[in-house]
Amino acid sequence: MRIGYQGEAYSYSHRAVVELYPDEEPVGLHTFVACFAALREGDVDRLVLPVENSTTGSVLPVLDRLPRREAKPAFSIIREHLVEVRHAILGVPGATLEGLRAVKSHPEALAQAEAKLLALGVEEVPRHDTAGAVREVAAAADPTVAALAPPEAAGPFGLVVLAEDVLDRDHNTTRFVVIAPGDPSVDGDDDKTTIVFTTSHTPGALALALTELGLRGANLTRIESRPSDEAWTYRFFVDLEHDPGPAGLARVIEPAPATLAHLQVLGSYVAAR
Repeated sequence: MRIGYQGEAYSYSHRAVVELYPDEEPVGLHTFVACFAALREGDVDRLVLPVENSTTGSVLPVLDRLPRREAKPAFSIIREHLVEVRHAILGVPGATLEGLRAVKSHPEALAQAEAKLLALGVEEVPRHDTAGAVREVAAAADPTVAALAPPEAAGPFGLVVLAEDVLDRDHNTTRFVVIAPGDPSVDGDDDKTTIVFTTSHTPGALALALTELGLRGANLTRIESRPSDEAWTYRFFVDLEHDPGPAGLARVIEPAPATLAHLQVLGSYVAAR
């Protein structure tokens, strides 16, 4: 299989692909838009994309592309995977922390180490990918510019680790999901589901819907509101844990709570522990 991800080799997304599919072909793509286009066109068989980080929250460009529009082929989340993210500052041989004036990385990575980088007094330079930043630093060979990236990216590019564990929160972890073509299905051991819904325009509609899901046995582990396709209307993404299998999910969402105007299942899978 060809497994698509956003970024380049030695990025965190590439690491997630290798951990999940060690015997398959990773396919790096420049943007999240390109990732979804490649899946729709059949250029890749799966996507491995980040949806949430324990420091910075949801990865919104991915989240907003998960709901299916009728004109697009169906796809669904089939698996989740956690990657511990521990950034390092990588520079060219001879570089020092004291001599740095700029650090390049993906905007998410920079946000996860914002306080540490501020204390160093360096300029934050956003790039499309952590590994791409490493490649640029190696090519420029400027001792005053470094990359914030996985420490294992240093060796292949001839860089050195100037500092390890450059992050603002020690628990820094990114949650990835595997996205595959086809309608959502529920296997016998699937105990977590991602749904998206809108609510009726009535007082307390969201609170009533969440309460009813909880009373039916769902453990809501995340909720995120995002603009919908119509101006000034919103949809809500919810991750919920439930009893395993089709019956476990059905007890939670069938019938849909009365205050929901629309509910779409984005995928069921085994919760990562």
